Amino acid sequence: MDENRDEPVKQIPIHDLKVDPAAEDLLESAAMEPYMNLAIAMMGGKGPSPAIERLAALPLEKRYVWRVASALKWAFADFDTVTVEADRQTLSPEDRKRLVDLLKHRPLQHCLFLSALLGQKQMEILMVSAIKNARVIAAQSDTLERP
Repeated sequence: MDENRDEPVKQIPIHDLKVDPAAEDLLESAAMEPYMNLAIAMMGGKGPSPAIERLAALPLEKRYVWRVASALKWAFADFDTVTVEADRQTLSPEDRKRLVDLLKHRPLQHCLFLSALLGQKQMEILMVSAIKNARVIAAQSDTLERP
């Protein structure tokens, strides 16, 4: 896979979308009910005000954005590049492909999440800063590894 190449965005008809079984469980959970009610109200041409009011009354810990932010927190709680590097060097080509397939859309999803939550400009500031910092840290790591 050429990691420097942008893949074109593909338009997929809604009937061709596939839902991950775990995502299906989440969509059907009680936590998503207020969001589904909002979507149904908007698609049905009804005013979204009652659904928005129910969302506004939810504590942060019960909101969709908290679930996403918490998942990221736990995903990276014990993050270290040494462990990732060890796995990278020992993965089979088949496992590497499976991992790349699993991760390839996550940067875009993360950008879309931040853009929806914080706005386009703030998302760009955060992502550009993260890329710059990652380059600096990677360069320092490379320097430390050389004899």
